[in-house]
Amino acid sequence: MDLRAFASPDQPVAAPELAPSVAAAYRRALQALAQADMPFLVGGAFGLQHLTGFRRATKDLDLFVRQKDYGAVSAVLAEAGFDTDLTYPHWLGKAWRDDARIDVIFNSGNGVAEVDDAWFEHAQAGEVLGVPVRLVPPEESIWSKAFVMERERYDGADVIHLLRACAAELDWTRLLARFGANWRVLLAHLVLFGYAYPDERAAVPLPLLDLLLHRLRDEARTPPAQGHLCAGTLLSREQYLQAIEGEGYEDARATSASSMTAGDLAHWTAAIEGRSDG
Repeated sequence: MDLRAFASPDQPVAAPELAPSVAAAYRRALQALAQADMPFLVGGAFGLQHLTGFRRATKDLDLFVRQKDYGAVSAVLAEAGFDTDLTYPHWLGKAWRDDARIDVIFNSGNGVAEVDDAWFEHAQAGEVLGVPVRLVPPEESIWSKAFVMERERYDGADVIHLLRACAAELDWTRLLARFGANWRVLLAHLVLFGYAYPDERAAVPLPLLDLLLHRLRDEARTPPAQGHLCAGTLLSREQYLQAIEGEGYEDARATSASSMTAGDLAHWTAAIEGRSDG
């Protein structure tokens, strides 16, 4: 099956298995935002299915907005009967109504993948639960998912599914630009893609692989900069904390690699399940 057939614009996205009341609440939220002419994009399980054809259960509806629009979007959801909360001010707010849960996202948890105008410029048209919407572009979906490597959640398989389904239509130059200095993360996923689907590894442009491998060789031959940096926290908020808290490494999230502030770091770390200060 060629999963790219599922990625055509204006295609209805079949709902994951949802209780009728939850589907109705999501539909109410989407309609309210559309009627208020709010700028938002649908991602998550709905977006993944739109781009890849993979259908799976979901516990929430993921909406992506620019941070400057969060307040207005949250207000519309409140008027539609949802309770709202700016749960993590550096990247995420939540809305809920009975069993229906909505994440309103304007950055990534590591402060790297901010929702900006380009997300909207390259969005794809579709339909979710009977409501015409725009969906997160594949490049931004790959970019934001590529950093999710927690013990309890790993989005690498989603990245591989997206690469397999969308390779022919991807703007590879734009995707590479999105990763910027984090190009090693992209290279790691491209290597795993070729491992997961060895017969389809040619879908990744050879010039891109040559470029990234050339960077890797050059970097390997260059003495590392002086310092004690851990960028693992950009991949997992928990699994590299020992290096930060106990071994004196500098947290990459506290550098220009991320938009997080010291307060954001403290709040996000305290929220880790099982932390004594959380």
